[in-house]
Amino acid sequence: MSRPIAFFDFDGTITTKDTLLEIFKYRHGKPKFYLGFLLNSPFLVAYKAGIISNQLAKERTLKHFFGGMKADDFNAFCEQFAREIIPSLVRKKALKEIDQLKQAGAEVVIVSASPENWLQPWCATLNLPLLATQLEVNNHKITGKIKGTNCHGEEKVRRIKEVYDLSAYKEVYCYGDTSGDKPMLALATHAFYQPFR
Repeated sequence: MSRPIAFFDFDGTITTKDTLLEIFKYRHGKPKFYLGFLLNSPFLVAYKAGIISNQLAKERTLKHFFGGMKADDFNAFCEQFAREIIPSLVRKKALKEIDQLKQAGAEVVIVSASPENWLQPWCATLNLPLLATQLEVNNHKITGKIKGTNCHGEEKVRRIKEVYDLSAYKEVYCYGDTSGDKPMLALATHAFYQPFR
């Protein structure tokens, strides 16, 4: 295949802030947001110290802020967040880069550790495919648990290779901003670390 392909991390690369934190704040307001993080701080400290995984720490906070919420209500709320908040967080330079790549014939894919529930509506507006973390639903309710593996680090690479045969593309562009993106960046013929800051 002669066309190039580009993989973009979302939070911090395309956006100026982490949408996971912003959606918690949007849902509960700042006082409850900070209280929630205070209550979950032992798990966040344990993650930073390497005692527990990124996935477990994320599940604890997701359960605290969204656990038990009806899935239909959660998805409607995520669509509202995508419509009302995400556009204000997106870096103009990132949008310009995506547009230029698409005009050059590249396939552009978003690869994110954030749940697909609020990224998919935004991606749909730009007609971009999405590989992202999926949340578990039980009895039509959000449990706070992640379905499968958090789309972070090596899991980003696994998910990309599951869908795309990279040998079929003449050039592979990758964009990221944290250590969790470095395995994905290693796939690239053109890698960009924190390119839009």
